Amino acid sequence: MNHLAGENSPYLLQHADNPVDWFPWGAEALEKARQEDKPVFLSIGYSACHWCHVMANESFEDPVVAGFMNERFICIKVDREERPDLDSIYMEAVVAMTGQGGWPMSVFLTAEGHPFFGGTYFPPTRHYNMPPFIEVLQAVDRLWREDRARLLQSSAELLDQLASRHTLQAPGNEPEGNTLNQAAIRLAQAYDWQHGGWGNAPKFPQPMAIEFLLLRSVLGDKLALDVAEHALNAMSLGGMYDVLGGGFARYSTDNDWLVPHFEKMLYDNAQLSRVYLHAYLLTGEAHYREVCEATLDFIIRELMTHPPERPLPAPGIFSSLDADSEGVEGNYYLWTTAEIRAALSNIHFSELNLDAAEFFLAAYGVKSSGNFEGKTVLQRDLDDSALAERFKVDVDQVPILLRKLHAGLLTYRQQRIPPGLDDKVLTAWNALALSAFSEAARYLKRPDYLAIARQNADFLLSELLIDKRLLRSWRQGQARHDAYLEDYAGLILGLLALYQSDPDPYWFNSAQQLANDMIAHYRDPKGGFFDTRDDGDQLFIRPKDLQDNATPSGNSQAALALLQLSHYTGNGEWRDLAEGALSAIQRVAVRYPTGFSNWLCAFSFSLTPIQETAILGDAQDPRMQALVEELWSQFRPYCLAAISSYPPAPNSPALVQDRSLLHNQPTAYVCQNFVCKLPVNSPNLLSGQLHQEAIPD
Repeated sequence: MNHLAGENSPYLLQHADNPVDWFPWGAEALEKARQEDKPVFLSIGYSACHWCHVMANESFEDPVVAGFMNERFICIKVDREERPDLDSIYMEAVVAMTGQGGWPMSVFLTAEGHPFFGGTYFPPTRHYNMPPFIEVLQAVDRLWREDRARLLQSSAELLDQLASRHTLQAPGNEPEGNTLNQAAIRLAQAYDWQHGGWGNAPKFPQPMAIEFLLLRSVLGDKLALDVAEHALNAMSLGGMYDVLGGGFARYSTDNDWLVPHFEKMLYDNAQLSRVYLHAYLLTGEAHYREVCEATLDFIIRELMTHPPERPLPAPGIFSSLDADSEGVEGNYYLWTTAEIRAALSNIHFSELNLDAAEFFLAAYGVKSSGNFEGKTVLQRDLDDSALAERFKVDVDQVPILLRKLHAGLLTYRQQRIPPGLDDKVLTAWNALALSAFSEAARYLKRPDYLAIARQNADFLLSELLIDKRLLRSWRQGQARHDAYLEDYAGLILGLLALYQSDPDPYWFNSAQQLANDMIAHYRDPKGGFFDTRDDGDQLFIRPKDLQDNATPSGNSQAALALLQLSHYTGNGEWRDLAEGALSAIQRVAVRYPTGFSNWLCAFSFSLTPIQETAILGDAQDPRMQALVEELWSQFRPYCLAAISSYPPAPNSPALVQDRSLLHNQPTAYVCQNFVCKLPVNSPNLLSGQLHQEAIPD
């Protein structure tokens, strides 16, 4: 038994029975390395990582390999999702040394935590043009004993190189509108109009880039909407999107979005559900709403700690589902024609003279030979019109018939052994889901989604905010690890989204308090924010990740959160902090828009006139409800709303304070560019005041 048995991370616990004498990251392991004069072997991965499991099975469970590791190294295991600070700085080091990164990450360190050699997956025997892992261990051990000075010199040079990267450029001019035009053009120019998305396989979904394009389309950019819709359509045909159970896999291994890497991550599904929601609101396309709701329903069904109908403690949301089940990647999601026929054998459309299985097989182009290792990944082949013509049914009936068939196949699939579940709750990822559920609740009039959002916010504020200090990770009643910048900033944004759907001042004031704490403990005097607290674990570099990756960077979220709060509160210092970071990042954001897409969303919010909307009155008054319904009758990303009873509670935002009722009726106020329009009682008048101007030619 190694030293991981007392840990809370499912990933670390998966390695608790390895013959490797693993330590969790901490002073004990590093001090042991110093006392025994041994290098550290650091392995970083996560529970849903397929190749992490492969390397564990091949090497970490091998008694000979483990014996050498234990004799010559101090071995540390880290869950990258619990410790993104360690993951960030050591990934930078590995990329600097090798030109590429990924997981599992394998890094060799000094007792001070300084990296001197690294890589990713290493096979047990020479394969994939890579040396065997045991030979890597032997080479590092030999160099440590015989040529340590050279290792330490290369480490020192690497540290100097890494340190220079963790600063914002000197702030330039104020954020410029042309930044958005140039970035949108670059995204359109780089777009793959044949297959959808950006770049070649593996193809990632890029929800932040799509969101930025949707924001541009609100202001009249037709090309931006065309690109966004093409990407959303390509991804939602199936393959990477689970047409039966909802939700998206991590990425596609091919250009056609057919064969995914089958792991399902909360952060992908939270972000994608939100962009499909926004696309539905902009276009009225029912399919986008279906994908949004199916994805949120997947989160409820498969990633929630408690059913939403249970009393408190309210639910947190789990992190991910593995790619593997029964030791085979994708096994849970693949089909044969025989299985499809068996699953649909009890469904009959005799009144239509229609064979259910044949109808489904045609819709998805399923062949007996399959499309992936002899089985089939479901991806839509015939559209509704073609299917209706082939089977002589009304085109409006096609979605209804397919929904019934999907339900039958899902029920059949649920009898299979499911993929493994990483059941830790991460603040930042839950915050992304909180925003999605909150927005879907108000725009789609889904009180069940609002109940989930409320419960999730309660959970995060009660279980992960301990003695006014936000924590990162929770599992089975235990919260651990200081929160990172992305946890703070993401939760602020989630609470503000919830406040607009559920106007309880508690949500707003919680967001304000978190913002004060974020500024006090994460702010970099040179601009922007560090990823780690000033009174937390001190690493050889205090990380400051600026690029948006699979999740939005903490700094881009912080900029957007402070911009939103400044409109609610009138706090100009918060706006100045946000705009200082934006001005420093705008040049690189234009050059690499897919890597800075959430920054571009923050730019868009900063540069577009924001409609500060206050609605006051009795919540039970139908006239009040009509004003609120008009407010959320369409997508309004450049509107911030505060809805309050009259008179407003003392702890309500400044936006609703010192307002009176017009004609003693529920009243709406719209302010923009430091000027307020006349108060109105009519939904029609409110609609006119909220009309969003298009981008000028």
